[in-house]
Amino acid sequence: MADHPLDRAVFNALTGFQAAHAVADGPARRFKGEIGPLAGGADSGREAAEALARLAAGDDISLLEPAPPAPPAGVTVLSSAICLQMTARAMTAGDHGAIRIEPLAAADAEAMLDLATLTRPGPFRLHTHSLGRFLGVWENGVLIAMAGERMRLDGFTEISAVCTHPDHRGKGLGAALMRAVGARILSEGATPFLHSYADNASAVALYRSLGFETRRDVTHAVWRCD
Repeated sequence: MADHPLDRAVFNALTGFQAAHAVADGPARRFKGEIGPLAGGADSGREAAEALARLAAGDDISLLEPAPPAPPAGVTVLSSAICLQMTARAMTAGDHGAIRIEPLAAADAEAMLDLATLTRPGPFRLHTHSLGRFLGVWENGVLIAMAGERMRLDGFTEISAVCTHPDHRGKGLGAALMRAVGARILSEGATPFLHSYADNASAVALYRSLGFETRRDVTHAVWRCD
């Protein structure tokens, strides 16, 4: 049986719509370093594993697959954790109230990186924002919440970098931003998807309340090539 496109989301994104953002080595791809560490192989075989190890030289890579390949000699697995890969057929209704959601642009890159560095929603670097459209909420000139798009492949767009400044949590900012990003993806005929650590109960509960359902487990493994 053929893999579902999302089973190798990174590889499929980087050999499709986002090929311009890829660094290639045989049967493996990774995002350019200034964009992020996500990487993936065409399969879980030895050739792909060795190619991924080469792509990890000088910069850690993050694998996000159902079964990452066995690391070859010279690779240190810095971490490995189970994530839920979730998709939504529709977004639940919600009232954004007085929340003012604004599009973010390249000029906001430093503010986006600062918020992501503080809140650690997942791998985020200075040019991660170039992968898709981001929305944010500002207060007194400070970016206090954001959400946007990361991987894009045929029929699917990932919602990522969902984060809220610690001083502004509990106000529904994350839910409002996710509804806005997800609704736009759905309106364009694609399916929104996301990844969450399986043990992050509060995040998983939020995503379920917005209409997301678990598609499958995947493993997030971080490799370093010695």
